[in-house]
Amino acid sequence: MSNPVIDTWGGDGQELDLSVFNSEQWPKTPKAIMGWDGIKIWDGRIDPVCLLAAYLKKAAEESCGQCTPCRLGTARLATLSADLVKGEGKVEDLDRIRHLANQIAITARCDIGRTLAKPVLDLMDQFKGQFMEAAEGIRRTTKASETYASIVTAPCIQACPAHVDIPAYLENVRMGHWSQAMNIVRQRCPMPGTIGRVCVRPCEAACRRGKLDAPLAVRAVKRFLGDLEMAGRLEPAQDLPEARPEKVAVVGAGPAGISCAYYLGKQGIKSTIFEAQEGPGGMAAYGIPSYRLPRDVIAHEMEMVKALGAEVKYNTAIGKDISFESLADQGYKAVFVGAGAPAPAKMRCEGEDAGYENFMPGVDFLAKASRGETPLNGKRVAVIGGGNVAMDCVRTARRLGFTDINLIYRRTEAEMPADPHEIREAKEEGVTFHVLMAPISIKADENGRVTGLECIKMKLGEPDHSGRRRPIPVEGSEFVMPCDAIIPAIGQICTLDTFLSDDQDILSRWNTLNINHETGQSTIPYLFGGGDCATGPSTLIAALAAGKKAALAIIQYLDTGACQPDDEDMIQDLIDTPTHFKSDPPFAYPGCTLRAEAPVMDPDVRIKGFEEVEKGFSTFTARTEAVRCLRCYRIVLAAL
Repeated sequence: MSNPVIDTWGGDGQELDLSVFNSEQWPKTPKAIMGWDGIKIWDGRIDPVCLLAAYLKKAAEESCGQCTPCRLGTARLATLSADLVKGEGKVEDLDRIRHLANQIAITARCDIGRTLAKPVLDLMDQFKGQFMEAAEGIRRTTKASETYASIVTAPCIQACPAHVDIPAYLENVRMGHWSQAMNIVRQRCPMPGTIGRVCVRPCEAACRRGKLDAPLAVRAVKRFLGDLEMAGRLEPAQDLPEARPEKVAVVGAGPAGISCAYYLGKQGIKSTIFEAQEGPGGMAAYGIPSYRLPRDVIAHEMEMVKALGAEVKYNTAIGKDISFESLADQGYKAVFVGAGAPAPAKMRCEGEDAGYENFMPGVDFLAKASRGETPLNGKRVAVIGGGNVAMDCVRTARRLGFTDINLIYRRTEAEMPADPHEIREAKEEGVTFHVLMAPISIKADENGRVTGLECIKMKLGEPDHSGRRRPIPVEGSEFVMPCDAIIPAIGQICTLDTFLSDDQDILSRWNTLNINHETGQSTIPYLFGGGDCATGPSTLIAALAAGKKAALAIIQYLDTGACQPDDEDMIQDLIDTPTHFKSDPPFAYPGCTLRAEAPVMDPDVRIKGFEEVEKGFSTFTARTEAVRCLRCYRIVLAAL
């Protein structure tokens, strides 16, 4: 697309990249966009008066009503701009619009009002002549007709892969409206109890409150709502939707599969979930220890899916117990694959394939421990890796009787991808961190039992494709660390080739499913996928988002035989980067309360078993924390 005709967007020098709208994936591209940071117009035929009216109408609809100037002012602005469109305005109305927009920006509590003035004034300044003509009743003929699409976002919403309306549910918690808050969460997150415990919290990293004192404890408040639901303290869900005749097969009862089945069920479409394990949750259940995520939480959330009509067949592996091809013969009109990335990645370390006793990949170690087994024994263990799985491994080893626990990571602690919260708690439990070290060889005795790990020291070089500095071996620094057991936890890979062939370009070179990431649809029209098996290992909340996106696309496919992303997806993609939010914006008021932290069991007590370590908020704490939300909403409207 050509360069913008008008561009006031990006006070911080940010760009809105239209290259995401390739012709194969998107049926249309925006002609203009208007939002908190200004305007950007690519089509010079756009009608600025209609654009303003559409934006102000959306602002009036989204005003929550708690600030009188915003509640009354946005309604008045919507009326004044609508009169201009109809040719019924007055010249003095132009000054009224400018004055009201400025006053609302100064007095509003939240950013619906506080970000109003810039785009309004930018548009009116750039098209003074056309606004004057409209005010004088002289409306030029619009050369290009537009439709409008809009979203309401915020830094936290945009950072969340599922785009949960975080300020809205926090506001309802603040007011004690528990059921309304949970309904908002469940619109985009069907596993609030799980996410409220183990989410990596990208929303909190983006929270603007952190620039005042500390980010909102978003995850803990979500967990509070999940606990209320499990305790039966929320109003029951609405009646079931009218059932539809189609059936959909879902491969995998992990987060992506659960999400897909949940949102299909919300539309009356029954699904059958085929799960190779004996219970639900996938890696969330068998890869996250119960001291972080109790099994009854996942069981409860699966029951919510079954209540919507889903059937679950456990101990049923596609490709082993039932063929993928047979699903169509059984009457399933679409198939969603959410098989995750269940296999361990290789270290490329000498001896890792020798079958030594007391050597076990992290995913296998955690899965066995989750079933109550003690898969490894000894006193001194070496865990290789720096992510959350590695943290789960060292902390689980501590609970299984190892007393000398060592974490080996080839970069520094600053580059570790694990949640800082998990790193801190691992240290509290006595884990020793060895950074700038990498394994090169596994040592074993004549009986094939692990005796040590040969490592080499590293130094950091230039950044690699991940943006982190590349670790470089230090020549001549090899040494052997004695140990009784070794657990590599450096990542996972997909195993889709166990039941899918690549005859129709289904699989990528990484053995992930080739899909349109806006719809989840593969090169086979009835086959959809999402989560780790499509993207490679990612976050649990991203898997939930992918499951919902695919469910909506499946419904569209069942209704029309085709599917394409909607207008909201288009706007989300256009602004889907944290840099689109100013780093030093004005705030409505200074900090007044400190961030609440969930109570945590004492390390000396928690290492003795798998009881949940982090406890939930009380009602008072949850409401007090919700009050801290600054409601950093922004409206984004696109002309299409």
